[in-house]
Formats: sequence, structure tokens, C-alpha cells
Amino acid sequence: MPIPPAHRPLYQAFVDQGLDSWLARLPEQLAHGLDRKRFGDLPAWEKAVAKLPPLPSARDVSLSTDTVTVDLPLSDSQRRQCDNLLRKLAPWRKGPYSLGGIHIDTEWRSDWKWQRVAPYLAPLKHRKVLDVGGGSGYHAWRMAGEGADFVLVIDPSPRFFWQFQAVRHFIGDADEGRTHFLPVGIEDIPEKLAFFDTAFSMGVLYHRPSPLEHLHQLKDALRPGGEMVLETLVVEGDATTVLLPGERYAAMPNVYFLPSSQALCQWIERCGFDNVRVVDEALTSLDEQRATDWMTFQSLEDFLDPNDPSRTLEGYPAPRRAVVIANKPSA
Repeated sequence: MPIPPAHRPLYQAFVDQGLDSWLARLPEQLAHGLDRKRFGDLPAWEKAVAKLPPLPSARDVSLSTDTVTVDLPLSDSQRRQCDNLLRKLAPWRKGPYSLGGIHIDTEWRSDWKWQRVAPYLAPLKHRKVLDVGGGSGYHAWRMAGEGADFVLVIDPSPRFFWQFQAVRHFIGDADEGRTHFLPVGIEDIPEKLAFFDTAFSMGVLYHRPSPLEHLHQLKDALRPGGEMVLETLVVEGDATTVLLPGERYAAMPNVYFLPSSQALCQWIERCGFDNVRVVDEALTSLDEQRATDWMTFQSLEDFLDPNDPSRTLEGYPAPRRAVVIANKPSA
């Protein structure tokens, strides 16, 4: 079966990286992740990206600034066309982007999260990086901007896959083909892969009914000595504090365990990581997560108690997020 053009760079990257055991699974994983029978809106997203006009080869791409930016000359009609097509992929949740003069003001100021995380990372230059639940790929582009040799976003959302492809259309080969997206979950990574130098899991753990399993999966994906970067919802408390919300937390139906930072560090240590440290903890502000013209649905403000914004609608503590970094033992 011929490889669709959109997937050829991914296949080639897996060949170049020596991921032979995973390469054999790609056809099935891509077919499942982009199955039109499962996702009724998928053809419309694919069509929107296909309709983006050819762009000038001369472009100025910045992957190292807060806004992932592509400066290139577009006519007024081209800009309107691109704006309309990019909006067909909404809601845009992770960003911001500026593509040919079109500013995509995403729900999350993901650059703020990157600013909190980046100072504590092992330098990403020449590293192989996994971004679990990476959404449209904003953080992956920033990782490429830091010089990572290979960045793989995994996220089971086909909408995010096509958002990534739309951004790729503008970025072109400015990253030298180092950034890729596979529409799968972490459970689809081959067991005991031991390949990546750095594995990010940001905003994923609290969606997992078995959080320790997720930590083990991250460890299995890392080479010996590799670095895990985990960002998740936490609550205040001591090493015994864990909140198990009811049916919803901040209107989200799929939130499971919210530990304190101390409890989270114990989990990570129990899973066999070394050098576990909390590098940031803060409440999520209404300026960091909010509705925008590119994400017009309800956002954080709508999910907090209007009379007490320190609590969610359900009466739980308002979202607080921590970043924990740890290492897989070298031997």
C-alpha cells in the first residue's frame, strides 16, 4: 500500500531514528487514529488543510519566541483564505501562533507554561524528545527551536493532528524535518522502548484512571538516564493528600486523581525514578486559560464558582498545577 504524502516524513523519520519495531505498527496506528468512520468531522479538517494555498519559499520562521511565528508575504486574498481555513480547525487550545500575519490567540497561553518549565530542563539540543498529549504541537515546535534532533508529538485527537499539519504547512522545512505527530496515545508506544532522552507529559496524568501506569509508560519510553517532565493538576496538602473528584472537576468529566506535590513525588519515586524535584507550582490564572476568538467555547472562568473563584463549580479547590522533573536510573 502506498504511503500517503502527509505521512512520508514520519515514516522516513522512524527509519532514520532506527525505530524499526515501531515502524511496522505505523500503518495500523495511522489508520486507526485517522479513521473517518470514528471521527465524522475528520474529512472537513483534512480538506481545510489541503485547501491552504501554496506559500512562498522565502519565509522567516521563529521557533524560539513565545509566539511560534512564520513571517511571509501573503496577499490580502491569501490571508483571508488562510484565516478562514484555519478557523475550520477550531477550537485552537495550545499556542499562540502567528502564521503569515494571522495571529491565532489560543485558549491557553502555552508560552507561559514553557517559560516556567524551560529553565529547569536538561538542554534539549541534539536530544530525542517525546511530547505526550501535545495537542496542536506548540511545545513540540518550541522543543525543536531548542535544537532537539527528533521531536515526536503523540495525541489521539485527529483535530490536533490536522492543526499540526496546518502549522507545518506554514513552517515548511524550517525545522529540517525534526518535528512529527502521530495520532496515538501513550499505550500505543512499544513496550520497553527505552529510546527518548526526554519525555514530556503535560496536562495528561489527571486524565488517567491509572496514574502509576502512566508513569511506568513514560519511564519505559525513556533511555537509561533520560528525563521525565511531568505537569499535572495538584492540590495543597501533605504526602498523604490525594483528591478523587466526583463525576466532574471544573466541569471536566474525565478527571481522576489530584495528589499533592508531595504525594506525586512519592508516586514517581515508587515507580523507580531518581532525582525527583518539584520545579514549579502555581494556581492557573484566568489570563493563562480563557476563551478567545479562536476558542469560543466556555473556559476556566466559566468553571469556577462565581462567588468564590478559589473553588470550582463543584466546590473543589481551583486548578493548581505543578511541574515535576525526574530521571530514569542510568542502570
